[in-house]
Amino acid sequence: MISKETLLTPEGVAKLEYELNYLKTVRRREIAERIKQAIAFGDLSENSEYDEAKNDQAFAEGRIVTLENMLRNVRVIDEEDISTDRVSIGSTVNILDIEFDEILRYTIVGSAEADPSQNKISNESPVGRALIGQQTGAIVEVNAPDGIVKFKILEIHK
Repeated sequence: MISKETLLTPEGVAKLEYELNYLKTVRRREIAERIKQAIAFGDLSENSEYDEAKNDQAFAEGRIVTLENMLRNVRVIDEEDISTDRVSIGSTVNILDIEFDEILRYTIVGSAEADPSQNKISNESPVGRALIGQQTGAIVEVNAPDGIVKFKILEIHK
């Protein structure tokens, strides 16, 4: 199986390493204790606590494998590699939504680090894809469910 390269900022790497460590040290222990308690209740065939704990265990172990693969195939975006001439992964971009005359600020990150609530959008998202490689002053068009949205790039920062 070929694993996809994971693009992350140093902050994104630290966040995934923290989550992996938490799952391996704290969460595994919590789940093991819940399984042990559920087994003590007796008959496992109708033991919902046991089933729920085993499901949580499967989810946690799956997430551990996912995080380990991501970190094994990570390419860290170094701040020195971020240009202010063109939008790239790691760039923070001020754009003008032409239709609503509203200024928006996004940081372009790899898909593993995307968090729209923190204005971190993936380079693979429609807006991220449209912005990548563009320069200040460029007008980009994005196909959105409501039609084409136009943005003007005002500033590019590291």
